[in-house]
Amino acid sequence: MENQIELVVYGADVLCPSCVNLPSSKEQYDWLQAAISRKFGDNGVIYKYVDIYNPPEEKPYQQFATKVIDEDMFYPVVLVEGEVVGEGNPRLKTIYKALEKKGLKPES
Repeated sequence: MENQIELVVYGADVLCPSCVNLPSSKEQYDWLQAAISRKFGDNGVIYKYVDIYNPPEEKPYQQFATKVIDEDMFYPVVLVEGEVVGEGNPRLKTIYKALEKKGLKPES
């Protein structure tokens, strides 16, 4: 696949107040990466984890990290090519559909 699809997970080491019984953002990021790789293979998706309290220097990541905090979004927040596709407890089916919509095809 020529074009890489960016999947970004925004989260924090501390669980969000409404997500007490869920895995941490980092655990969900690792789980999503494994699940997506099983369905679509290892190519085609660029994964990025952004700590909302310590975002990287790039302005778009800093701005969205600030938005997650300011708007009290449930994290992890999952974005596919800049579009929010999951919040709090992301659903695989929704993320798979978003990836397929962007042109990613499941492996046979």
